[in-house]
Amino acid sequence: MQTLQTTSLKITDNQLWILDQQALPQQKNWLSAGNTDALVGHIHALRVRGAPLIGLSASLLLALQAEQGMSRADLQDSLLTLRAARPTAVNLMNNLDRMQEALAAEDYVTALVREALRLVDEDRQLCDNIALAGTPLITAGSRILTHCNTGGLATAGVGTALGVITRGWQQGKVAHVWVGETRPLLQGGRLTAWELSESGIPCQLITDSMAAALMADRQVDAIWVGADRIAANGDVANKIGTYSLAVLARYHEIPFYVAAPHTTLDRHCPSGKDIPIEQRAAGEVTGVAGSFGAVQWAPENIRVHNPAFDVTPAALISGWVLDTGLITPEQVAEGIFRPQTN
Repeated sequence: MQTLQTTSLKITDNQLWILDQQALPQQKNWLSAGNTDALVGHIHALRVRGAPLIGLSASLLLALQAEQGMSRADLQDSLLTLRAARPTAVNLMNNLDRMQEALAAEDYVTALVREALRLVDEDRQLCDNIALAGTPLITAGSRILTHCNTGGLATAGVGTALGVITRGWQQGKVAHVWVGETRPLLQGGRLTAWELSESGIPCQLITDSMAAALMADRQVDAIWVGADRIAANGDVANKIGTYSLAVLARYHEIPFYVAAPHTTLDRHCPSGKDIPIEQRAAGEVTGVAGSFGAVQWAPENIRVHNPAFDVTPAALISGWVLDTGLITPEQVAEGIFRPQTN
C-alpha cells in the first residue's frame, strides 16, 4: 500500500503505525498496529481514539492484511473482531460495512485497498466541509468551550468541532478557547490543549467542574463538541461530561453545537436510550498511570461507576453541524435523521 500519514496514523513499508495518544503530550511515540489483536488493544487502551480515527485504523489494517496474503475467511474474522472493539462509535461500524462489501468482491485485495484509501480521503473532505458549515455560526470575538478531543488526532483531517474552532480562529472570529480537562483520561487536558497550543490558538485549561462558574460569569459564548453516535431522534452520545455541559448551556442561554460527519449518524438507532455505552475500568477513576508511574488516590476496593460516554438529548442541542450543512432542531423534530423511505 502507498505511504500515508495523518496526524495520528501512518503507513510505512506496508505497516500500520499509530501515535500513542495516551503518551501525549509528554511523549510522541509511534506504535506498531500490525495485527488485529494489537489494534484492538490500542483501541481498548485509547492509544487510538476518536470515532472517525478508530474506523479508519480498522479499515487500513484490513487492507494491509489482505495485501499480505490473509485469506478471505481470516479477513472476515478480523473484521468481526475489530467491529466489536468500540461499540459506541458508529463510524467504526459504518466503515467496516463498506469494507465488508469490498471483501465480497472477486478481486477483494484490490477492492479493500481502494476502499480503505477512499475512506481516508473522504474523512479529510468531511472535516473540511464541517468546518465550512460551522464557521458562519461563530460570532466575532467568541470565547468557546470545548470538551474531549475532536481535532486532527481524532480524524484524518482538521477535525470536527476543533476543526470548526480552528477555522474560526483563522478567520479572526475566535478570541479564546476554554478546554475542559475531560476526566477521567484527560483527553481535553492532554490532547486538545496540545493541539490548540501547537496551532497558536489562545486557550486555557479548566477542570470539568469549573464550566458552570465560567458560564455564570458570562465567560463562554458558545460550546462546541463532537459526537460518537447521533440517534435518529437527534440524541447524541459523546464523551462523558457532554450532557452536563448541555444542561448548563441551556440554563445560561448559551448555544450548544455538535459537529460530526454524516457517518456518525445512525438512522436505525431510534434514540439515545438505544445507544450502547461502554463501561471502562475502575482504575481510570481511582488513580492515574503514565510514563511517570502509577498513583492511586481512592480507597482500596471502592466501587466505581465509569461510563465512557453519556447521551445528550436532542432538546438541549442548538444545531447539528454535519459535512452536509447545519441541521436545525426544527429539522430534527420533523424527522430528517430518521430512516429515509423512497
